[in-house]
Amino acid sequence: MKQIIGESFGGERPLFGIQDVRLNNITITDGESGIKCCRNIEADNCKFYGKYPWWHVDGSIITNCYFASGSRSAIWYSDNMKMSDSVIDGPKFFREMNNVELNNVTINDADETFWRVNGLTLNNVTMHDGTYPFMFCQNIKVNGLVSDSKYVFQYVKNAEIHNAKITTKDSFWETENVTVYDSELNGEYLGWHSRNLRLVRCHITGEQPLCYAENLVLEDCTFGSDCDRVFEESTVHARIRGAITNIKNPISGCIVADAVGSVTVDEFAKQPSDCKIEIREQIKTA
Repeated sequence: MKQIIGESFGGERPLFGIQDVRLNNITITDGESGIKCCRNIEADNCKFYGKYPWWHVDGSIITNCYFASGSRSAIWYSDNMKMSDSVIDGPKFFREMNNVELNNVTINDADETFWRVNGLTLNNVTMHDGTYPFMFCQNIKVNGLVSDSKYVFQYVKNAEIHNAKITTKDSFWETENVTVYDSELNGEYLGWHSRNLRLVRCHITGEQPLCYAENLVLEDCTFGSDCDRVFEESTVHARIRGAITNIKNPISGCIVADAVGSVTVDEFAKQPSDCKIEIREQIKTA
């Protein structure tokens, strides 16, 4: 494999079309499309400042690299990529890609990051700021994610998530076949309009979570006291540890909890409105 060591590149497409190359301690200073239409590229201890520096690259290993805020929309249309121990300060990364793996990566502007990625693996990833990461992604595996970005995991399919701490609102909307284990999910309107969403040993906070969901499953989850109007128009099977403040108009299924503050079944309840609620303490029906 050819090596390029300790050089700087700028302008338009300075490394266009390279193949089987290892980049060590190089800098893309400015310009656009520094590495484009390439194959089998390794980059270690490199810095990227220009726009769109990594497009249409098939086969990438990126380690110990830094992508500055000016490197927006940096990595698109690049399949079979592995990135480790790197920092990203630019927005709109990872679009229209297949088979992407990130290990020990910090993304400080996650705005519109991970769009239409098929085959995404994240291990110990931190995401800050921005909106709508993970839109339309599918076949996702996560182990270790901390995120305060807004509107995460919308319209995703086939995801398995472990050990996440997600602070946001409107997360997991319109998802299909998603399971979340041992995670903390904070924010309003969790999981609306989802299909086959399963939460296992998760702690949930925020108003009106888990409404309008189809085939929703909760196993040994806990709820914060601010969770009200839970399960509205949802079909649900839930085993809850501890108390839940308020349940409103579930469609069907079964909910088991240690205690329920109140249950609301009103004239807007959607039929068959026959969800069974089993609790230890007597409920009050509003």
